[in-house]
Amino acid sequence: MTTAAERNQSILYMALCAVLWSTAGIFIKVIPWNPLIIAGLRSLVGAAVFVLYIRATGFKFVFNRSAALGGFFLSGTFIFFVAANKLTTAANAITLQFTAPIFILVLSSLIFRQKFRRGDIITVGMTSFGISLFFLDKLSAGGLLGNILALIAGLFFACMYMTTGRADAESRMSGILFGHMLTAAIGIPMIFFFPIPLDFVPVMSIIALGIFQIGIPYVLYGLASRHCSPLACSLIGAIEPLLNPVWVYLFNGEKPGFFALIGGAVVVSTVVIWCIWSSRNDRAATGR
Repeated sequence: MTTAAERNQSILYMALCAVLWSTAGIFIKVIPWNPLIIAGLRSLVGAAVFVLYIRATGFKFVFNRSAALGGFFLSGTFIFFVAANKLTTAANAITLQFTAPIFILVLSSLIFRQKFRRGDIITVGMTSFGISLFFLDKLSAGGLLGNILALIAGLFFACMYMTTGRADAESRMSGILFGHMLTAAIGIPMIFFFPIPLDFVPVMSIIALGIFQIGIPYVLYGLASRHCSPLACSLIGAIEPLLNPVWVYLFNGEKPGFFALIGGAVVVSTVVIWCIWSSRNDRAATGR
């Protein structure tokens, strides 16, 4: 039985994870390489971080159905998201990937016959509405293919949440490591077909992405998902598209527009209210 302290700790882990995830757009945009190469090398560094964590904590690598599915869906998320970032704006890629909560609700209902509370559905709707407002003036920009790939990344992201969220700790961590390894195996061989100028900025950006954008965050996600449901993780992860424009402003001087500010207020307030409401309902249901 999950205690309130464990749940709150998981929420904190997931929030920190989303903050680190949000740095993706800055670094991916400055790397002039093929998207598959970026995804592959980023995951190679991320895998090294994850191996260090697994060795330090004594986790055993297992390869079962849960780990294989989790790794497959995570790898798809990585590849389609990086490709989307190269073909459309970073705002579009992040926004459209965060259709994941919608996919979770639909797939959970269809596959697991799971019933969600009215508050969950309202929260997903409000979160999606807020994210749309946040990038209202940017959703028309970018290529159609990039937008489609970002939606596919959202579908894979949802499947990753659902698969790893239902796995035991070792299968979950093994699945994340397998996802990194699979992405590296797919992406790195592209070096033989596409040139990669080894300048200082792209090399350091790859290292930063691997360590701080997917290495450490996926350790945090693995810890968070022990006591945080797939829907809760995906909703808290909505912090990512909110912070992305903040980093863009800090590093590139681009100011958020009026609708972005309104959308940010909608999403942050909705997620906070939902977390409080969900925690109280869970305590009431368990008598704690």
